[in-house]
Amino acid sequence: MTSFLSALVDRAASLIDQPTRTVLGITGPPGAGKSTVTEELLARLRADLGPDAVGHLPMDGFHLADVTLDRLGRRDRKGAPDTFDVDGYVAALRRLHEEPDRTLYAPGFERDLEQPIAAAIAIPPSARLVITEGNYLLLPDGGWERVRPLLAEGWYVDAEADVRRERLVRRHVQFGKSPDAARAWVERVDEPHAALVATTRTRADVVIDVHALDG
Repeated sequence: MTSFLSALVDRAASLIDQPTRTVLGITGPPGAGKSTVTEELLARLRADLGPDAVGHLPMDGFHLADVTLDRLGRRDRKGAPDTFDVDGYVAALRRLHEEPDRTLYAPGFERDLEQPIAAAIAIPPSARLVITEGNYLLLPDGGWERVRPLLAEGWYVDAEADVRRERLVRRHVQFGKSPDAARAWVERVDEPHAALVATTRTRADVVIDVHALDG
């Protein structure tokens, strides 16, 4: 583990010293490496503090299902801010704070199906720190402005644009798109979302260059 990643782990662990449950938000554009950073943090923190001491609430579980996106006419830009159940996500974050003695059951996201799965995630009362990740955690409008006050800190994960795009193309191919369709989706859908997320970079408490994690 790099010294930079170790410093991030220490900073996340220090948040548990708060008297109440703490939620750490990790954001950044599609393909930047949010999930990788989150997985590294979870693995190290759980090894140090115990497997039930740290919870994980991905924003992706709050994707609107395709049947709903079809009805709303939004499926062709799936992943945009208004293709998520932001009200449900905010309600889940509030419950983490307001009902710390109850297990929170939350939806997960099944990549093979590209669909949310109800109650796939359970966050027990023992989780004093919860890490939540997603594109729009620091967005200042559209209902997303309610997220930031529920986070102790917001961390922004960044990567070079070419690296991000290549990761996204590989991901789309892995889950069923042809290479040409994957590249077209990245340019038409993912990149506009990335540009929007980039406007929230200055609102973050910490900016993480994923390339520094390899050094």
